Amino acid sequence: MARYTSGTTITWEPCPEDAAAQCGTMRVPADWTKPYGPSIELTLARRPAGDRSQRIGVLMVNPGGPGASAVNQALDTEYFGSDVERRFDIVGIDPRGVGRSSPILCAQDVVDAKPSPLAVNETEFGALTTYNRRLAADCASRSGPVFHQAGTGNVVRDMDAVRIALGEEKISFYGASYGSLIGQMYAERYPARLRALVLDSVMDHSADVEAFLGRTAESAQDAFDQFVAWCARDTQCALRGRDIRAIWKRLVEQARAGKLQDPYDPPSKLGLWELITAAFSAFYDPQWYSFAFYLKAAYEPGPAARRALPDLDLTPHSFPAVMCRDWALPVGGWSGYRALLDGMAGKAPQMLASPLALTAVSGCAGWPDPVTDPQRPNPRAAGPVLVVNARHDPATAYAWAKSVTRQLGPEARLLTYDGWGHVAYGHSDCVSGAVDEYLIGLTLPADGKTCPPVPPVPYGVG
Repeated sequence: MARYTSGTTITWEPCPEDAAAQCGTMRVPADWTKPYGPSIELTLARRPAGDRSQRIGVLMVNPGGPGASAVNQALDTEYFGSDVERRFDIVGIDPRGVGRSSPILCAQDVVDAKPSPLAVNETEFGALTTYNRRLAADCASRSGPVFHQAGTGNVVRDMDAVRIALGEEKISFYGASYGSLIGQMYAERYPARLRALVLDSVMDHSADVEAFLGRTAESAQDAFDQFVAWCARDTQCALRGRDIRAIWKRLVEQARAGKLQDPYDPPSKLGLWELITAAFSAFYDPQWYSFAFYLKAAYEPGPAARRALPDLDLTPHSFPAVMCRDWALPVGGWSGYRALLDGMAGKAPQMLASPLALTAVSGCAGWPDPVTDPQRPNPRAAGPVLVVNARHDPATAYAWAKSVTRQLGPEARLLTYDGWGHVAYGHSDCVSGAVDEYLIGLTLPADGKTCPPVPPVPYGVG
């Protein structure tokens, strides 16, 4: 096993995806408390500023997950505005355990065997705990030392090691979704090393398990309600003029009974968990047009060819290894878990829960590794911070963005996108312009600033 050497440099070469960008590798300790123990390899990408004469510095980026590739985001030449591209070296580091950075790998069949988190009795709840231990053992056996050190506290230490290797006194950072937690924890540990910080679609790391599940359930339900309202006013909705809530109720009943055919993979059946997860996923962009067709096809099934599914042996799967080190989410056994499910269903009568949040909570029951960076309020920000969130974000509650802004204090400003979908940057010229202006000139938008919604259009239109 390779060892970490203090002061290790980055080894650069042209990226295979884009020769104008640079891809690099760097070794860091697997366990930062043991700097001379086993090391892991990080992979990063750097897209140099388009105008070196106007270069401001480095903008590190992370798109969230946990499990999404920051290397891919850095290589995306259409993500940021042209002024940001011209003024910053955009650097994306795949977090440890993710993508190209010593990925956590698990057997595909084990990952696929996860029981539904919507347990209906103590036996099914016990099966979740047993499964989590089986999954952890499988992933640990295939992934090396990174598996037990995948938390965000180590990710931010990796980030600062990269900053030092780049020779930068300060960095700017844009973090979306779970990337916002990376930004918050970097600001907590290294406040003097940040020039600018954008937190887009915000995780509130002060939330206990009830707030974590409750707020996200409300957001998922709000996203469903927004879909229903859109369908009532858009002439191109495939279910326009029909009672969507009644259709949904019938689909839920069929799914509970094991009789709902997957409209995209017949004759396979959709369980209740798969049904609400399909809805939740559709609300991300949002994909309202295609989701209406999906519901129509599920409610009125017709003949279709079965899709060929990939035959995979191993799959990247870092989500629980990260979440269960970053969050203390005790459920209090079956009785406590049942109470949490009932509480969410009361807040979300159609959606029942946020699939993403419930996946996290159910996935940490019985997880063998300890929590290393549990929830705590953010300290006051040492400099200007821009918080951005859609009012109708299905995944990161708008209430979280308001909470985090309050925690960060008077140096933080909340920009509200009065629209839909998860991750606000890029949804409107208003949002993107305000973020770009802040990154370049450190100018925060006016207090209470909102950006108008931009309705989605069908794919292939606009």
